[in-house]
Amino acid sequence: MKRLSSLLVVGLIFLAAAGAVSAQTIELTFWTHTDDNRTMIEERYIEEFEAMYPNIKIKRVANEASKMGDLILTAFSAQNAPDIFNLPIEQEYAYMVYQRVAPLDYEAIGYENAEDLKSDFLEGTFDPISLDGVIYGLPLEVTNWSIYMNERVFRDAGLDPDQDWPRTWEDMADVAEKLTLRDGEVVLRRGFDFRYPYYLVSVLPMVEQLGGRLVSADGKTAIVNEEAWIQVLKYFQDWGPHGRNLGSPTYPAARKVWNKDNNDLGMCLSGYYQQARLKIDNPEFHDSGEWRVVPFPVFENAVSDVRASYYGHYYLVNAQTPKEKQKWAWKFIAYMLDHPWEYLQEVNILIPRNDLLEDQDFTELPYMDVFMSDMEKSHAVFLHENGYQFERFIGDAIDGVMLAGESAEGALATLKSRIQEVLDDIY
Repeated sequence: MKRLSSLLVVGLIFLAAAGAVSAQTIELTFWTHTDDNRTMIEERYIEEFEAMYPNIKIKRVANEASKMGDLILTAFSAQNAPDIFNLPIEQEYAYMVYQRVAPLDYEAIGYENAEDLKSDFLEGTFDPISLDGVIYGLPLEVTNWSIYMNERVFRDAGLDPDQDWPRTWEDMADVAEKLTLRDGEVVLRRGFDFRYPYYLVSVLPMVEQLGGRLVSADGKTAIVNEEAWIQVLKYFQDWGPHGRNLGSPTYPAARKVWNKDNNDLGMCLSGYYQQARLKIDNPEFHDSGEWRVVPFPVFENAVSDVRASYYGHYYLVNAQTPKEKQKWAWKFIAYMLDHPWEYLQEVNILIPRNDLLEDQDFTELPYMDVFMSDMEKSHAVFLHENGYQFERFIGDAIDGVMLAGESAEGALATLKSRIQEVLDDIY
């Protein structure tokens, strides 16, 4: 494959450069989000890379995914950001807009140019990480979410997991009610709960199913189709402790609870990677055959069959890093990502390279058909230079209706005003 041969040639060039130019140690800082499976293989990649290039030392730091956005923002503000990092693409976008990250170095990663790179990947892979024709990152993963079910919980509640899984959001609330166990008002077992911090990935598509948008097509107007937003906010209001009391942002993250199989959660929303984490957290449940994955639900009155948005984690390089270090950073990133099958098999994350996607073994992986079918009905997550801020505004609206007794109309008015104020500052 031209990719592998190119890397070998570039590797020889870098080896020669390392010996001929300088024996000085180059230290690279590398921040990423916590994932035990990925930590194991990436720490091995670091050891291998450092053995090939003794003058390179790499410090890998893993942080909780929910904290990464704030940590990176603070680090850049303090002029102390890492050389290499990754975030969800909706958070990375602003760093591209404000040119805080470096363009790809094609020579360092073993390609001639952008078209050469794109030819090895699924069409559209680099669209979310490109701005004004410049590509800024390499994909660690492209991910979408579907519904994980615990069949034991279904049967314990007297439901048939083959027949009674939810197809619509209305079904989801009713099925979750049947699965929920309470002691008075205290919920002992949730039937399902949402990924509350990640509203652009999973909640905005619910609005889009009903014909709503966060921002108008020209980017100047906040909140299109208020009726769609009100329906979704009322859905969360009814879901929360002041409604049917099915779940809440205050509970432990459903995705992590589900793995434990402690009869305290029936369903959660997650990506293909959940299976690899389940294998480490609870191998008995992983191998039990007592769970399955089903599609992302759609409202009964939906006008568009939109599923959870797919997003990406792309490895980026700090533009403030000296040029020589940037080259070594890209070289190291390319080395890691030249193991797409290992990332898929060990971490269950998808690097969308064509040689992987076209392999028959890929299509036969457990529930890959569900994820790929949902992805065909989805689109990339909403991208905007203020997307991270908008997501927090949506979170405040959901907290308002679920926890503070605010009306859907009032929460929407506040949300619209806050986003419009940001847009007005731009235009």
